[in-house]
Amino acid sequence: MSVRTSGITVTADGRRSEGLVGGQPPAPAGEPATLGTGLGLDPDDLPDGLVVADETGRVICFNAAAARITDIAPEDAVGRPLEQALPLQDIEGRRWWRLTDPYGGLAIRRGQPERNLLLGGREVLVSARYVRSRPTGPVQRLVIALRGTEARRRTELSHAELIATVAHELRSPLTSVKGFTATLLQKWERFTDDQKRLMLETVDADANRVTRLIAELLDISRIDSGRLEVRRQRVDMSAAVRRHVQAQTTAGQRPDRFLIRMLEPLPDLWADPDKVDQVLGNLLENAVRHGEGTVTIEVGPVSDETSTEGTSVTVSDEGPGIPEESMSRVFTRFWRGSKRGGTGLGLYIVKGIVEAHGGTITVGRAPAGGAQFRFSLPVATPAFLA
Repeated sequence: MSVRTSGITVTADGRRSEGLVGGQPPAPAGEPATLGTGLGLDPDDLPDGLVVADETGRVICFNAAAARITDIAPEDAVGRPLEQALPLQDIEGRRWWRLTDPYGGLAIRRGQPERNLLLGGREVLVSARYVRSRPTGPVQRLVIALRGTEARRRTELSHAELIATVAHELRSPLTSVKGFTATLLQKWERFTDDQKRLMLETVDADANRVTRLIAELLDISRIDSGRLEVRRQRVDMSAAVRRHVQAQTTAGQRPDRFLIRMLEPLPDLWADPDKVDQVLGNLLENAVRHGEGTVTIEVGPVSDETSTEGTSVTVSDEGPGIPEESMSRVFTRFWRGSKRGGTGLGLYIVKGIVEAHGGTITVGRAPAGGAQFRFSLPVATPAFLA
């Protein structure tokens, strides 16, 4: 018996020669060696590292991904005892193969779950599967999967950045709430009614800010886990847009700063009204905060003949716009178009909401030079008919 990988064939006794590939005849000249799966699969085609040891503990397969992850050449590993070819250690410096003893340990064990181990000073994610001829028989093959830690590090970095952002955003309003409430409790009689009202209004605004941040975090959690629920109801997109524009003017924006264009008739739209409000509110707030000039909102039926019937909304401004090199990052976490506040989570949530409805959202440059966001939602069906 012998296995060939990366151009090397090793027999069961450790001799290197031309032989079988997974129990099959060797591949014709010029063709890659394959695993004995009937799929014609070369171990070097696998995205993760693959190391296989035989019943004696000698390495008979060491693919290209394993070489890349471990920085060990296949010819230096194949044919050698596993403990020498892949000298893994746990975080306490103990030799991993002696600790787990795959060949001499409990006969009921089926493998090792993925864990972080050390290999020559570098971290490697390792999992193992024990292949036995029968449930409690001796180990015939030891199959080891190797992965680099880059993806895990990116995830951990993202989580750390999220925690830091949340801590920063919570500190300011909570400090304000604590300061004003403590002052009012200690010196209530010293303030006039107008002063009390001003401080209570500030506390209320900061409490709303904390509530919004918590809602954003919950939305991110649901989006990341695929649990964002959409409760579809009949949505009047024209009325929703006008309501949000009215909210902006009530908050102090000039009415002539907004231009609404309705391309009717619009198809009936079944969507989650609260989440549609969240998308519209975020896009309008971004246009007002980061853009300049007139904010144009255009609502109409989806015009692309190849698309599903639905409604599209375009929000554009006349500001400096978004640099071309940044457009691919607009809908990622923590992206900020400017230094003027915000958590950088809003557009990430907007994209998650739109996609949860089966829709699409894009960003580009408006005709007047500013930023232009366009999202479309399919007509869909009401929740009670879904």
